[in-house]
Amino acid sequence: MSKIIVIGSSNTDLAIKTERIPEPGETVLGGTFMMTAGGKGANQAVAVARLGGDVTFVTKVGDDMFGDESRERYVKEGLPAEFLLVEKGTPSGVALITVDARGENCIVVAPGANNALTCADIDAVSGRIAEADYLLLQLEIPMEVVEHAAEVAVAHGTKVILNPAPAAELSARLVGSLYLITPNRTECQLLSGVAIADEAGAAAAAAKLMERGVQNVIVTLGSHGSLVCTAEGCTTVEACRVESVDTTAAGDVFNGALCVALSEGKDLVEAARFASRASAISVTRMGAQSSIPRRSELGD
Repeated sequence: MSKIIVIGSSNTDLAIKTERIPEPGETVLGGTFMMTAGGKGANQAVAVARLGGDVTFVTKVGDDMFGDESRERYVKEGLPAEFLLVEKGTPSGVALITVDARGENCIVVAPGANNALTCADIDAVSGRIAEADYLLLQLEIPMEVVEHAAEVAVAHGTKVILNPAPAAELSARLVGSLYLITPNRTECQLLSGVAIADEAGAAAAAAKLMERGVQNVIVTLGSHGSLVCTAEGCTTVEACRVESVDTTAAGDVFNGALCVALSEGKDLVEAARFASRASAISVTRMGAQSSIPRRSELGD
């Protein structure tokens, strides 16, 4: 099995279930409140660990209650403690999440210590990056750190996978370093400049990204599945049909599971099918890391 390194964010999620997401200036009464572990980087790293991957997680938390609890939880998940960094005098990242009756969500993040991760921190773990076969990144840490991590990985022959969330413009420097990018519909439209109304639009948008230098693209389309695009063409991967309760972290589970499948030698289409199954399980449960399945639940 290949090694995976995830570099990214750690947050504590404060989530409220409500009938509908409020309009600007409106107050609505909610129902169930949950405080759970989250952050795109952490969600993806925990997904890799629970699904059987050999993973290192590099993140930074604050020296507060949330940070202490997060580090303790990650160690229990099997993530090496020495790469769970602490920024003194800084609060840990926090996300405020509203989930409506259909399972759709609205999220606001206060990055806290996530913004304190530096290029020097990346240099300090360059040996671990060099040992890995895949580096998985997201965009809840400073962009210059993402770019630097990708450059270090490419220099060592490590394949770089980017989940471009939250949506942001990407430099040519970063795009050209990517083995794979995994945008959702909104992110893909922003990055490519192509409107996506159907699968043909997704394929055209993916082609634009490949023209910019990305080797492979997987466009995730929610309940419509995903589109896997390589130099050989595009393949549709159907979504698994489930009753959605909460879509929080569904994309993170998809990305973590994708890396596990690739590390086990599956091709991109096979990996996307595996990831779709894992993601489908996650949306039937509330919360971020609390929704992530274990390998035994996938039936293989």
